[in-house]
Amino acid sequence: MTAVTRSPPAPAAGPASAGDGERGQSASRGRGALVLGGSAAVLATLFVLTIAAGSVAIPLGEVAAVLLGRAPSDPSWATIVSQVRLPRAVTALLAGAGLGVGGLQMQTLFRNPLADPFILGISAGASLGVALVVLVAGSAGSTLVGGLGVLGTVGVAGAAALGAAAVTGIVLAVSRRVTSPATVLIIGLMAGYATSAIVSLLVYSGFGRLERIRAYIAWGFGSFGGTTWSELRVLAPAVVAGLVLAALTTKPCNALLLGDRYAASMGLNVRRTRLLVVAAASLLAGSVTAFCGPIAFLGVAVPHLARGLLHTADHRVLVPAVVLLGGVVALAAGLVAQLPSSEATLPLNAVTSLLGAPVVVAVLLRLRRSGREPRA
Repeated sequence: MTAVTRSPPAPAAGPASAGDGERGQSASRGRGALVLGGSAAVLATLFVLTIAAGSVAIPLGEVAAVLLGRAPSDPSWATIVSQVRLPRAVTALLAGAGLGVGGLQMQTLFRNPLADPFILGISAGASLGVALVVLVAGSAGSTLVGGLGVLGTVGVAGAAALGAAAVTGIVLAVSRRVTSPATVLIIGLMAGYATSAIVSLLVYSGFGRLERIRAYIAWGFGSFGGTTWSELRVLAPAVVAGLVLAALTTKPCNALLLGDRYAASMGLNVRRTRLLVVAAASLLAGSVTAFCGPIAFLGVAVPHLARGLLHTADHRVLVPAVVLLGGVVALAAGLVAQLPSSEATLPLNAVTSLLGAPVVVAVLLRLRRSGREPRA
């Protein structure tokens, strides 16, 4: 007879697995708290430096005095801080947060690591709306909304939102006939190219006053420095509303990461979720574009930076991290563009491209090494 040998029973994995899971969750929470806390500290530092640095250097103590409502030693510093640099810093913070969160949502929606808020022609549609208002209704002025009157701010923002919504609506109407996110991506790119061509024809044909054309071309370079407090009263609520809408879609976006079919099997209304995501991205990108111009690469680079630091794809953690990191990157880019201690300024898009292009290249190389190159 051959002896029947029995292997010893495997040790119970329940308690150990539970313990490992708890330790993993604790480590993940610790990493998230560290990243969020560090990002907030860097954000606060860059915010103060953005106010202090410029063609006229202002000591940090004097900046703090103005922010706290006290009179500085030089009365002109109060005007510089409160009317010029503080609005610029707030605008950079809002723009970075809005474009970063919009990029995160687009990358999730299309499952494409190179998607950004402008992938559906949102930027081009907003630019078309701004071009029509500025070139047709605008009068002479050195800034984009100069000469548009009291309602100029709301008019430009409304035109940008309507232009973005119109192009996005066309893309969504066409995309109802297809189910592939890659096909929708290509449709959005083509719509963006067509809309940009219309804008180029308007500018090239001299449609509008020469001063307004020059202001529009300068606006196209991107800038955080042309926003006033009256304009921020329109920009800030629009960005906050878009961020709130994005926060409300964190769980649906997590479901979309598993695929449309799996998300639908979990009871998620995929079509409604797509509409909400596109609406949030349109609001964020359209409002930022109206006041800051079409800013490149922030929407692509910031979400990857957040994922790399947090090592997670959970939108419940990524959204607040992207808000903070978007503000950090935007403030850093604006600080470089202002060339501290110099009266010259660099085009913001040139700076963001120099910062964002290496990130995109690094993402492509990493995807190539892992065998997960994007296919669209």
